Amino acid sequence: MSGSSSSGSEEDDEGIDSYRKGGYHAVRIGDLFNGGRYIAQRKLGWGQFSTVWLAYDTQSSSYVALKIQKSAAQFAQAALHEIEVLSAIADGDPSNSKCVVRLIDHFKHAGPNGQHLCMVLEFLGDSLLKLIKYSRYKGLELNKVREICKCILTGLDYLHRELGIIHTDLKPENILLFSTIDPSKDPIRSGQTPILEKPEGSLNGGSTMNIIEKKLKRRAKRAVANISSRRASMGGIEFQKPERCLDGIDMRCKVVDFGNACWASKQFAEEIQTRQYRAPEVVLRAGYSFSVDMWSFGCTAFELATGDMLFAPKSGQGFNEDEDHLALMMELLGKMPRKIAIGGARSKDYFDRHGDLKRIRRLKFWSLDRLLVDKYKFSETDARELAEFLVPLLDFAPEKRPTAEQCLQHPWLNLRNAAQDERENKSNVEKVDVGMSKLQIKVGK
Repeated sequence: MSGSSSSGSEEDDEGIDSYRKGGYHAVRIGDLFNGGRYIAQRKLGWGQFSTVWLAYDTQSSSYVALKIQKSAAQFAQAALHEIEVLSAIADGDPSNSKCVVRLIDHFKHAGPNGQHLCMVLEFLGDSLLKLIKYSRYKGLELNKVREICKCILTGLDYLHRELGIIHTDLKPENILLFSTIDPSKDPIRSGQTPILEKPEGSLNGGSTMNIIEKKLKRRAKRAVANISSRRASMGGIEFQKPERCLDGIDMRCKVVDFGNACWASKQFAEEIQTRQYRAPEVVLRAGYSFSVDMWSFGCTAFELATGDMLFAPKSGQGFNEDEDHLALMMELLGKMPRKIAIGGARSKDYFDRHGDLKRIRRLKFWSLDRLLVDKYKFSETDARELAEFLVPLLDFAPEKRPTAEQCLQHPWLNLRNAAQDERENKSNVEKVDVGMSKLQIKVGK
């Protein structure tokens, strides 16, 4: 969790106790970095390894994301690795067209808690996770899902085929839109004037106080929200929030967060990927390659289309999360081929020699297209077409999954959603009708 995405949720702050030797660097608005080239504007987010700030680049007169790593040796090591990966990405994409975040600069910054490696990245907008939440977990229109998928696949094709890099942590929060959903949060569109000097009266330790104040404010806000929601439920009033329209939001996006990425030829972690997006070969410890990113991509595309995670494993009585995960996979995709089921270093923990799960015996099978129709109310056509795109990505045999390059050729990505086309045509016809009637009034018919 070390990307330019705001990995921390708004609920919890990074916590004040990590601002110590080896930890985060305390930043105040107006602070200068790299010899005065960058000026801190406001905090964008934080991760396990770093905090991320909106900064103004005085050299290019533009806004950037400044990522400041914790100073302890292991964090510095991780940052050096990420800088190496990001430099390769930037060097191979001079036109900045490959849908992958761009590293602009990196440098060291000395502070009271030690020396911090800093990365300067292009400023991007909200994550796809934020977009999924914004659309109230209802799923996005399929034409929008297609647009997003094309960007992600362009990024993956570049990483895999041209650079030999596996991302290993692809998920909605590691894909950022070009701009913010709310234009007022975008420093350019909101017409914000950059802060060039420290605001008056910001004494040292201001940032420390800030976190405590924010925590208290948030607690108070939550208490008020709880009271009003209790009132609403007592009055028996059900507030049905209207669906949110995503028209006018730019769906172009980029893959970010290369803190866990590796070259296919130089892998260093066995346990990769965030649980819900983890491929079966990783669960079973059967080795991995580029196809793990394709599995995560399939899970992400499903989540964009439905608003729900494809697999959300939980532990239960007599089985753990990994076993539940494998069971959920098989319920949706059919029984895992025996050769694959027993082929990993962890296989014996979960499967018997016949390739059946030891502790979860009764599986309820349900195909992906039925799931889309029955649970998510997709039309038969939409469900069939989306399933034809997704199911190959979720093949238990990694070598059978299509590559990003092959996915980009898939007919589903170039389909137009017929229902939406009809809506658009209808509104165009109405516009023509209105135009005609105005014309008739003019002509005096």
